Amino acid sequence: MSQSNNDNENSSNNNTAQNVKADSLRYVRYDPARENEYVPAMRQLISKDLSEPYSIYVYRYFLYQWGDLCFMAMDDDDDEKNKLVGVVVSKLERHRGGPLRGYIAMLAVREEYRGRGIATKLVRMAIDAMIERDADEIALETEVTNTAAMKLYERLGFLRSKRLHRYYLNGNSAYRFVLYLKEGVASMGPGGFDHPIPAATGITGGEQQYAAVGAGQGCPEGQQQQQSVLLDGHEDEVEQMYQ
Repeated sequence: MSQSNNDNENSSNNNTAQNVKADSLRYVRYDPARENEYVPAMRQLISKDLSEPYSIYVYRYFLYQWGDLCFMAMDDDDDEKNKLVGVVVSKLERHRGGPLRGYIAMLAVREEYRGRGIATKLVRMAIDAMIERDADEIALETEVTNTAAMKLYERLGFLRSKRLHRYYLNGNSAYRFVLYLKEGVASMGPGGFDHPIPAATGITGGEQQYAAVGAGQGCPEGQQQQQSVLLDGHEDEVEQMYQ
C-alpha cells in the first residue's frame, strides 16, 4: 500500500495546514468523465511517496472497475491548477470464493496538508462505501515500523492479522490489518483470514462499529507495494483491457 507520512512534519508544514480554511476543502468521489484531469494528479501525488512509480495500468485497474471506491480531497482555495490534496484508492471483490473483501490500495495526502484529519476522512469514506456494497471485511498493509499507520487504523477498528516478511520492494516487512464487518467472517474458509474475531471487537448487528477519529490525525507513511500484489494476479487481464 502506498501511504504518506505525518510523523516528522516540521513547523512550517503545520502552520500551512492551520492556515487552510476548513470550508475550502471538499471531498468528492472519482468521476470517470474527468479521468484526464484526475489520474495525472493522482499519479503525481502518490508517486512522491514511492521508490518507483506505479504503472498507468495499476491506476486503470482500480479506477475502471472500482472508481466509486476512490475518494479525493480538493482545496478550492489552492492557487495551483491541481486542486488535489488527498486521495484514497480501493477495490472490492470476492476473494477465492470466500468473503467479499475490500482492499485499501493507495492513500496519500499532500505534505503541507497533513495533520488535519484528511487521511482519516478519506479512509472512512472508503469504508462507508464498501459497507454500503455489503463488504464482509476490509484489508490493507503497512510497514512494521510505521507506528503512525498502525495507530490510525487501529483507531478505525482494524485488527492486526499477520506479519508479511520482506513485503515491500525496499525489503521491509509489513503487517496486514483487517476490519471485520460481519460476524463470523474470519472463519469463512479459504477466503477468510487467519484467526477468529475477538469478542471485544464491538461487532453488533452484523456491522463493525469502527471508532471515530478526531481531527488532527494525518496520513501514515508506507513504501511502494509490489504491483503484482496490488493487482492480485490480474496483470495479464489488465494489460489486455487497456492495450
